[in-house]
Amino acid sequence: MSPLTTAAASALDTGDTAWLLAASALVLLMAPGLALFYGGMVRSKSVLNMIMMSFGTLAAVAVLWAVVGYSLAFGDDLGLGLLGDPTQYFGLGQLLAEDSNGDSTVPLILFAMFQGLFCVITGALVSGAIADRARFGAWIVFVSVWTLVVYAPIAHWIFDFSSGDHVGGWMANDLGVIDFAGGTAVEICSGASGLALALVLGRRIGFGKDPMRPHNLTLVMLGAGLLWFGWFGFNAGSALGANHTAAVVFTTTLLAGAAGSAGWLLVERLRDGHATSLGAASGLVSGLVAITPSCGSLSPMGSLAMGVAAGIICALAVGLKYRFGYDDSLDVVGVHLVGGLVGTLGIGLIATAAAPTGVDGLFYGGGLDQLGRQALGAGAVLLYAFVVSGIIGLVVDRLMGFRIDEEHEINGIDLVVHAETAYDLHATAGSRSGSTGLLQATRETNREEGVR
Repeated sequence: MSPLTTAAASALDTGDTAWLLAASALVLLMAPGLALFYGGMVRSKSVLNMIMMSFGTLAAVAVLWAVVGYSLAFGDDLGLGLLGDPTQYFGLGQLLAEDSNGDSTVPLILFAMFQGLFCVITGALVSGAIADRARFGAWIVFVSVWTLVVYAPIAHWIFDFSSGDHVGGWMANDLGVIDFAGGTAVEICSGASGLALALVLGRRIGFGKDPMRPHNLTLVMLGAGLLWFGWFGFNAGSALGANHTAAVVFTTTLLAGAAGSAGWLLVERLRDGHATSLGAASGLVSGLVAITPSCGSLSPMGSLAMGVAAGIICALAVGLKYRFGYDDSLDVVGVHLVGGLVGTLGIGLIATAAAPTGVDGLFYGGGLDQLGRQALGAGAVLLYAFVVSGIIGLVVDRLMGFRIDEEHEINGIDLVVHAETAYDLHATAGSRSGSTGLLQATRETNREEGVR
């Protein structure tokens, strides 16, 4: 991601500010987009819970980010490039003055909100790994602690650039890892965190035996479309200005998403004999995941190659959960962890100095130096996110119980946790007094029909 403090202008630019306002709104749109995407992929008895996990994350993370999260990520470094000063921007009140923007062309408070929305979508991504079996309250506690202990430090490492008297994170400034918009902090972090949580909670009842197909592919396709639309704010907005870099990134994002979908569909056609709508949506997301860190480093042809590679590799990687026995419900590991690794490491291979970040990869004569930097950065984020997320998950599970009761999991989370159903299929649902009858009727129907 381009550092806020590298802008050359000394005053606010209305064009840059307008673009970042729009880009921030696009990133915000990704949260409900992901809710629909994930909601369509789960079974009908837990769709509201899945959607609520995304909306609950939005509420919890936005509050914590304003209070202390932004300071932890972008405050002056406390030492060794590991964490920002939690008191520097506490509550964001210091950012109300217009002159607090330093030498940037956009207001610092807008940059803070833009970055906060990155944290929101990253946390929401993690929830897909534990769909169908997590307590909503325990999830909110987990994602709140995770925001401060996992995401904020990693964001400081990779997104906080040093400038003047300000000292930033070690990956961006000392190691020299290139990550334009979040291949490490967003994609690898969410995938590793999701894997850790999936192991903590264990497998769903019937995993590997019962069919657990998406209940509404229309929602999945709609959610994927909204995610793609929002991703232009995610990636091109990270240029922090209405400029040529943003235009290049817009182009690479478009091409990689399309190529990712094509790559996944190719695998399905050759392996299974047919191309599916779920594959088209998943491949689209895979290409977007891979281009997130590399969108400022590749040529248009390079972005096509990156997208195809991500679509193919991720299509193959989602089957690993059956081979190794971990239940990653909605393929957060196969798409986001693997796709993030493909994009982050791919910079070291096919980056071109003609692109905005100005670095050549191995295939462009740059040698192994940048590839080594990318590998070290990706490995550090993966290990840290996996270990710390696992510890947080275990503590939450020990203190309040993370997984819902077996009976509730079989009958469906929506009725038990939220006292609602996504689809009004019973006449008794018309009044408050009918809620008990609705619950009983739904349980009986579930048992009779063998609802997944």
